Amino acid sequence: MIPRKRSRRIFKMIGLLLAPIVLYGLFRLFEYVQVFQPYPEHNAFPQLIHDSPQDIYFPNSDGQQLNGWFFTATASSPWNDWAVLISHGNGGNISHRLDLYELWMKEGFNVLAYDYRGYGKSEGRPSEQGTYRDAVSAHLWLTQQGFSPDRIIALGESLGGGVATELALRKPVGGLVLQSTFTSIADLGKEIFPWLPVRTLNTIKYTTREKLPSVNLPTLILHSREDTMIPFSHAQRNLEAINGPKLLGEITGNHNDPLSFTSQPYLRHIRAYKELLSARLVGERSAPATEQ
Repeated sequence: MIPRKRSRRIFKMIGLLLAPIVLYGLFRLFEYVQVFQPYPEHNAFPQLIHDSPQDIYFPNSDGQQLNGWFFTATASSPWNDWAVLISHGNGGNISHRLDLYELWMKEGFNVLAYDYRGYGKSEGRPSEQGTYRDAVSAHLWLTQQGFSPDRIIALGESLGGGVATELALRKPVGGLVLQSTFTSIADLGKEIFPWLPVRTLNTIKYTTREKLPSVNLPTLILHSREDTMIPFSHAQRNLEAINGPKLLGEITGNHNDPLSFTSQPYLRHIRAYKELLSARLVGERSAPATEQ
């Protein structure tokens, strides 16, 4: 039988050895629930903004079924061969962003909004690499419907900006839009939790700014100076990192405020971005052919 004092010392040593493991596990859990906040139920329906929306399901590369909504552009729109592929933020699901889809439809674009794995009606559990693969699968769905990759605009809202930027590296797209997007999870985490060793311990990265120099596409950055969740400085640093044609459009309101209240400034930025896209297309058509 182990003496009582000795047994206490053994338990104390075991506790000391296990404490770092427990703390690390708690940090991992804390990090995960801060980044991914899926909501399973739809709180709105696509028929509110479109006469005949398509409720679609398509597989991702891991064999899970993803859910999305596809809104067709009007046949008379000069942009009806373009599609805006929307990767949403970390919370809720596709039903929480009807105002965003409606604004892009008003400007004549087709719109595909999809839920990452674990969000809404999509199967699985979210992860950083999983969201990247889900965006690629949504891109594939659009190309299978006949959309040319250079007519797909990757739009990322908040966390979705990291997803859209990675998509622009993995697959050909015609443009990139970053709305209320951070430079990286580590940068934002350090600002929100300055007392935590975020840069040392974080494993969910979404290093948007680091990737942007490799994305040579017409890029629109939309951000509000009133955003208390992701400061405007993130938009400025992202803008500086872009080498290609770029625009910074200031929107108003806080991070999760409905866009419908500030639709006119947002629409003006879309129109300016369309001019940037058109200029790029004209430049490509007029560029001399290279010798083989």
